Amino acid sequence: MREDDVDIAILDVNMPGMSGIETVLAMPEERPYIVFVTAHPEHAVKAFDVGAVDYVLKPIDDARLSKAIDRARAFLDHGPSGRGEAAGGEAGAGAHPSGNPPRLTKLAIATHDGAALVAPSEVTHATFDGTLVSVHTSSRTILTDDTLQDLETKLGPAGSFERVHRRAILNLDHVERLESVDSGGYVACLSTGKRVDVSRQSARKLRRRLGLR
Repeated sequence: MREDDVDIAILDVNMPGMSGIETVLAMPEERPYIVFVTAHPEHAVKAFDVGAVDYVLKPIDDARLSKAIDRARAFLDHGPSGRGEAAGGEAGAGAHPSGNPPRLTKLAIATHDGAALVAPSEVTHATFDGTLVSVHTSSRTILTDDTLQDLETKLGPAGSFERVHRRAILNLDHVERLESVDSGGYVACLSTGKRVDVSRQSARKLRRRLGLR
């Protein structure tokens, strides 16, 4: 799996030698989306704790497994912001009564002492360093209480943003160059001089979006 380009992995929780949970924890950071199968429902919490997108109980029903794979594909195509839709969340929950919520010109970024308001076009990228999420503009860096998933949802309507790594979101309007790397991904060079890693998995989606082969 370290060498092959795997997007989705289906693992049994109980496997000889190493459990499915242990297998996921041993994977590199850029691991595939995981679907667990098992006869033991008590393992569900641990499965989701390690980032599984779904959990299928044995005996396996073909339709249920197909639904789990579709959910993983939704994550692959749209990133974690697709979780609610893929998981069967109610469409339109919290929708504006008119069906067309007013368009906001400012992005509200949650901070420890309130919120910072910035125009989405000013955001060059957002990153997660394992502890903190930072939103970057050309003039400042904002530490936020939002997760990258929160930001991805907020920035979605802006259209120019792309989740390019489990730890990064890019505003494509600020990308000046994409440099290929040996892993199959890119390093995105921004107008501000910053450089952001694009994972191999995300690079394929980005190439499709940009019309590259």
